[in-house]
Amino acid sequence: MRITAVKTVVVNAEMRNWVFVKVETDQPGLVGWGEATLEWKTRGVAGCVADFEPLLLGEDPTRIEYLYQKMYRHSFFRMGAVGMSAISGIEQACWDIFGKEMGTPVYRLLGGAVRDRVRMYTHLGGGQMEKVYETFDPGPLVELAQQVVERGYSAVKVVFIPYSEPLMGLPAVRQVGGLMKALREGVGEKIDIMIDFHGRCYPATAIQYIEALAPYEPFFCEEPVPPENAAAMAEVKQAVKVPIAAGERLVTRFGFREIFERQAVHVIQPDLCHCGGLLEARKIAAAAETCYMGVAPHNPLGPIATAAAIHFDFATPNFLIQEDMLSDVPWRNEVVRSSLKHEKGYWLPPTEPGLGVEVDEERAARHPYQPEVQHTVNARGADGSIVDW
Repeated sequence: MRITAVKTVVVNAEMRNWVFVKVETDQPGLVGWGEATLEWKTRGVAGCVADFEPLLLGEDPTRIEYLYQKMYRHSFFRMGAVGMSAISGIEQACWDIFGKEMGTPVYRLLGGAVRDRVRMYTHLGGGQMEKVYETFDPGPLVELAQQVVERGYSAVKVVFIPYSEPLMGLPAVRQVGGLMKALREGVGEKIDIMIDFHGRCYPATAIQYIEALAPYEPFFCEEPVPPENAAAMAEVKQAVKVPIAAGERLVTRFGFREIFERQAVHVIQPDLCHCGGLLEARKIAAAAETCYMGVAPHNPLGPIATAAAIHFDFATPNFLIQEDMLSDVPWRNEVVRSSLKHEKGYWLPPTEPGLGVEVDEERAARHPYQPEVQHTVNARGADGSIVDW
């Protein structure tokens, strides 16, 4: 079996463009699907996939580690999120082909299931950008969280941390504590709440916010500071009593190395569409296991990303909980047909060969690429300066 083409199918899903990768083979009807979605970098990722195609034509798609090494090392310049997202989508598609050829779900090729079901969580607001990233009013915050619980989830993630300058002062700290108090009272103590800081803070402010959140027992606080400074992340972790998670913006095991060396978090969050794919995520998770860190894969992306993450979750011993974005667009399951099933807040074991997904390219073409909205208009300091959003 040989690779004959590597293509992208871009689908505009309103809040973001999904970048699907299609790897074709010389076996009639045997193709693999992966996902390389990277918000606001759609054309860059699609171009990078096209750049990799000449390296892959004529190769055996089941030599997955070999192909990863070829793309990663023969690029010479080490890649950031754009290049690694392209590699991730291609790598996932090769696993899909391998599973289909062997007639078995991908997680079985990764060593088999280590659990019977996979716990899931989601965001507020589905695919509405403002409701996901700017839930600063306690009324809508509680109402949207209750809607998530009504859909069967036992855990929810919220983003209500203010756009922050290096220090923010007492009113902002009180605001954060008040929102958490209202949310905890609104959903009760049986629901786990994750607070996504979205890298909006420097350490001192992050610590103040987390101390205000702590009485209401967050499940974890995610990315309290920007990702490039592991020492700052460790400073926050050492100063608070709430579990800390991070990793969605790190790529490859080398990008996580300092996080592990400094024991900078309790939970790592590799994104399988960015970090290098399934095998690289497994290497990252194995390193995390030696540090007694849990793994909660990042995934607010499309249906193929969700499928790949679920196969990873079933086969990974230190897996914790899986993010999804199932309510982003109402036609999600029309564009990507999936055999995956969930009930009562848990994903069930996949049963179909490969990743268990197929793209309806005719329906996908009804949602062509559109530039994504740059959701940064409110990410300003009080003086008009640019802050992390």
